[in-house]
Amino acid sequence: MNKRHQALAASISSRFGDVLNQVESTCGELTYEVAREDLIATAQALRNEDGLLFDTLIDLSGVDYLTWGEAEWQTEDATGTGFSRAAQREKILPEASDTFEPRRFAVVYHLLSVKLNHRLRLRVFPGTDNPPMVPSIVEVWNSANWYEREAFDLFGILFDGHPDLRRILTDYGFIGYPFRKDFPLIGNVEVKYDLTEGRVVYQPVSIEPRTLVPRVIRDDSRYASEHTDDATDG
Repeated sequence: MNKRHQALAASISSRFGDVLNQVESTCGELTYEVAREDLIATAQALRNEDGLLFDTLIDLSGVDYLTWGEAEWQTEDATGTGFSRAAQREKILPEASDTFEPRRFAVVYHLLSVKLNHRLRLRVFPGTDNPPMVPSIVEVWNSANWYEREAFDLFGILFDGHPDLRRILTDYGFIGYPFRKDFPLIGNVEVKYDLTEGRVVYQPVSIEPRTLVPRVIRDDSRYASEHTDDATDG
């Protein structure tokens, strides 16, 4: 972390205290977690106060940490069954009574201070609520409008106070949220033109689910260093 980042981190720590919890970064960037109930007040302070002046929201995205840290595709063992993630048919939408793991979903905000040339990342977790919900920041940064609609469309995260929270990328009547980790890779519905009815129709996906078998790269003694040295000496 360079001196400018260190000075900004010290300023944020002095101003916000425990409201913002710094996240360790491996690339020298400043990332903070903020509680859902503190998001709006924190965003307004970051935008308006001297020494901060984060006047621009560069990006906003949803994140699904459902399989975070699971090394599903890393293996040194051959398998004839492969992995079933592409073939499993999970329920499209959870029941209203279901809850989520408290840190499964997150919303990430990338902020820029044009005047001070500072960058900052904020992360907020909606908690266990179904559906997940965080406050809308459209009143703080108007550029959040379409970003929040995108996160709603793809992850099913609601933004309380958004002026027009509608899907923005998927088709009319789309069911489910395609960027969630439990959304089937083959989808649920397909579209085709029906010659009999003379119109476009929607129907359950007809693609045959298949199990993916990963490519396995194992250690090979033929390429061990001692054999290489022997061959060179000969």
